[in-house]
Amino acid sequence: MVKSKKMNEELFARLHKELITTGELIRARQEEKQGLLDEFTAESKRFFFGKISERSLASSVKKTNKELQRLDKGIRAAMSRARVLADKVKSLIASQAPIGYRAALSGISSGKAKKKKVVKKKAKKKVVKKKKKVVKKKAKKKKKR
Repeated sequence: MVKSKKMNEELFARLHKELITTGELIRARQEEKQGLLDEFTAESKRFFFGKISERSLASSVKKTNKELQRLDKGIRAAMSRARVLADKVKSLIASQAPIGYRAALSGISSGKAKKKKVVKKKAKKKVVKKKKKVVKKKAKKKKKR
């Protein structure tokens, strides 16, 4: 009996769910970052109008920068996780490439998976251009008469 490949649907569903969750986490972190930026903008306006001191604004700057770094780090980690999950999903789907079968009077034939042709890329040689030497001309001094 001829068998066709079947996808591991449970694994695919789990990866898909995790990928969506990671995307939502990235969006939530970005919204949190935007809120922090808006909050700092309001603080700087309050300083501009003399409502708070420069010392208070300086501590707010320090706190805001620390929080921005934390959020950026979280966003980058989530992006990396999303890339890994997407690669897993892509490889799972790529393994489902159809196998070419043909039905004939004698039965089913040619149930071989087609192999992809591997094309080697030629390495490009870097062309190094020689830099021209720039000779600075000395300014001539004008004689006073």
